[in-house]
Amino acid sequence: MTTRRRKVILVTDGDEYALKTIEYVAKEVNGRCISKSYGNPTTISGPEIVKLIFDAPYDPVFVMFDDSGFLGEGAGERAMKYVATHEDIDVIGVIAVASKTHQSEWTRVDVSIDRFGELTHYGVDKSGLAELDVGRINGDTVYVLDELNIPLIVGLGDIGKMAGKDHIQVGAPITKKAVELILERSGFYDENTK
Repeated sequence: MTTRRRKVILVTDGDEYALKTIEYVAKEVNGRCISKSYGNPTTISGPEIVKLIFDAPYDPVFVMFDDSGFLGEGAGERAMKYVATHEDIDVIGVIAVASKTHQSEWTRVDVSIDRFGELTHYGVDKSGLAELDVGRINGDTVYVLDELNIPLIVGLGDIGKMAGKDHIQVGAPITKKAVELILERSGFYDENTK
């Protein structure tokens, strides 16, 4: 397809709050958000998303996936797996979003950011409060993450919400911090200043 692998950040949430917040943060870091990936649940396929990623003029490219609470591997996760394993795409990190469901899916996370903007080795809940589990969060579109080779998974509460502490009116500081952490740890800034 191309010689330049695209730098992509996956987000396991696709509701309206996530859309507005990811669009806002993407603009803040000079990235691009695939707004058509928004949906609860995800309605476009992996191949369609890959085409949109390559149509984006520059990196990093943000893509949202959502299974709307479907247990097991839903449409959002199938699309995510397709994108994450595509040979011309370099997934530099994932923002894994917690949900209120505790009976179903969880994933390991390398670090979480609570709603106060603090990094923690504990998971966080939907409200962005630290939980008791170390290195894992419960979510509804996280089933396949452990199968993928992702360099950094950051756990977050509900994007754009977290008791108002991540709202775009206050600059979406929690989501922005997660994105900056992924960009910094991936070496994205180093590569793009050469």
